[in-house]
Amino acid sequence: MTALMTKPAAEPVADTPLTRPRWEFPALAVLLIGTAAAYLCNLTANGWANSFYAAAVQAGSVSWKAFFFGSSDAANAITVDKTPAALWPMELSARIFGFSSWSMLAPQVLLGLASVALLWATVRRYHGAAAGLLAGLALALTPVAALMFRFNNPDALLVFLMIAAVWAMLRATESGRWRWLVLCGLFMGFGFLAKQLQVLLVLPALALVYLFAGPPKLGTRLLQLFAAGAAMVVGAGWWVLIAQLWPVGSRPYFGGSQNNSIIELTLGYNGLGRLSGDETGSVGPGGELPAGGNGMWGQTGITRLFDSAQGGQIAWLLPAALILAIVALVFYGRVPRTDLRRASVMLWGGWLLVTGLVFSFMKGIFHQYYTVALAPAVAALTALGAVLLWQHRDRMTARICAAATMGVTTATAWVLLSRTSDFVPWLRWVTLVGGLGAALLLLLPPAPKRSAFAALLAGTVALSGPAAYTAETVASVNAGSIPSAGPEVRGGRGMPGPGGEMPDGRGGMGGRDNAPMGGTVPAGGAPGNGSGRGGAPSGTAETTAPDGGAGGSGGPNGGAGGGFLGGANQVSDKMIALLTDDAVDYTWIAAATGSNSAATYQLATELPVMSLGGFNGSDPFPTLAQFQQYVADGRIHYFIAGGGPGARGDDAIATWVAANFTAVQVDGVTVYDLTS
Repeated sequence: MTALMTKPAAEPVADTPLTRPRWEFPALAVLLIGTAAAYLCNLTANGWANSFYAAAVQAGSVSWKAFFFGSSDAANAITVDKTPAALWPMELSARIFGFSSWSMLAPQVLLGLASVALLWATVRRYHGAAAGLLAGLALALTPVAALMFRFNNPDALLVFLMIAAVWAMLRATESGRWRWLVLCGLFMGFGFLAKQLQVLLVLPALALVYLFAGPPKLGTRLLQLFAAGAAMVVGAGWWVLIAQLWPVGSRPYFGGSQNNSIIELTLGYNGLGRLSGDETGSVGPGGELPAGGNGMWGQTGITRLFDSAQGGQIAWLLPAALILAIVALVFYGRVPRTDLRRASVMLWGGWLLVTGLVFSFMKGIFHQYYTVALAPAVAALTALGAVLLWQHRDRMTARICAAATMGVTTATAWVLLSRTSDFVPWLRWVTLVGGLGAALLLLLPPAPKRSAFAALLAGTVALSGPAAYTAETVASVNAGSIPSAGPEVRGGRGMPGPGGEMPDGRGGMGGRDNAPMGGTVPAGGAPGNGSGRGGAPSGTAETTAPDGGAGGSGGPNGGAGGGFLGGANQVSDKMIALLTDDAVDYTWIAAATGSNSAATYQLATELPVMSLGGFNGSDPFPTLAQFQQYVADGRIHYFIAGGGPGARGDDAIATWVAANFTAVQVDGVTVYDLTS
């Protein structure tokens, strides 16, 4: 390793036509066009994807107040349990092109394409054309990235803004100009509006790298970081201030909070509770997890990112990224303090280390798709480290490091592919043989043809596993609130029980090949078909886009509207006709317990349906008195009984409705007319 610690060549200069190889732009065009084509392929098969967010997109496409707050319905009863920025691109698209599966998901694809392009530009600027292209390719082929850049969860915008913050901070480290630090802070602030505190996982790396490597004097660097912090507060605070000061009576309830406060939502359910597991309003029994967590989200620990739930999403290149980050830092050990290449490695490495450790040990809600936040750092470190070793392949130490990295990557791929023995069963053997062959070739002294073949073989082997998982993800239906990339893996989907697996080895609550939680099918409902959507019974209309989508099986307790968690279900033509009749006379055509049930009917009718209790059914909105007043004022037409998985709601409302109104059955769904 010490043989690498010779003084490297001079720092790279800013991009100019003279420094660009001829093949770079054609290769970049192939990368971006290929990424766009792959991500757009079969896009609308995901239907409404996560119906919880799809309903909010529908609401924001017809109501500017719902747009601003992130309301679940256009009448602004309650918001989603996040800040709303991630919904805005989808809602604007729906306003322009009309509300559909395609118009909702296409902006997510564009964010994925922009993320690949920006990662290329950032890595390329400091590590060269080959590293930039390899980083972009690695990100595009990361299974969880291919999943989330085709889905309507908030993570697509979050990842793009995190990459943008790194880009701006490296430009600040390059020039020392205030404007780049302020821009970085604004990106971070807007990242908060996308998914609240998760964006702060990259903050330590941003601040420490500039504090260490920024060109101005230490005092100036500190002042500049304070300016960046102020910009971050402004970038997020303008919306928080308006939302918090808006009169309570004329705005929606903040979903996910227990006292109608965006601050409490930020610090509690979506904040420190995620770390400790003590989350009031969560999906554990009684609406909260016991203090310290109970293993509901799998086992915590340093190996969590490699387990059956997370491994196939992100772990393919994770060991290589860690090894190559260390190699690069050793190589740049004797460069000046302000060296931009070392600063870049430190920043990507800090992002990976902090985020990876938090994900590994957090005791609260943790889903597989969260790991998309690691993808840019893994891709960048793998690419720049691989190119660095290639450039110094004449040194035995570099060849040993390259061979060792290839061996570890091959072993990782073997383990991950062995978990899905019926998915492309020959691939793990090809990967094993090819990986060992590449490792041996990388050890040999460089020769033009042999070295080129070794590099090509190594790259192909390293990316074949994630590419296969990505292809499977693109070709499949993904729906529900807990989607997962790649083929089915035992214990690898949905919300696991203690030990990380569902009792029957299947995932739950969304994704593909999942049985709905609860497992019951009411009269008029339809069982799921194993691909994330239910088979529509005769005379029903699915709440999906016309070209396919994300239905599910009926909800438990006699309510057909629940489906799997976050997945839209079928709604019969008779039910749609009932709900839409005289709809203009009411603020909400119906109320249903839990957002999953409410979203099903809202997506079927594109009219406001009140969600009682929010996403988990555990938010204290509306109170019984509030609901009674809404009914007395004639603002709600129907109450739909039951609800989907996770929807508990306020039993007092259901009890009061049952005691005072007459129930009727509509295609297996229990409905109460609150006006008669």
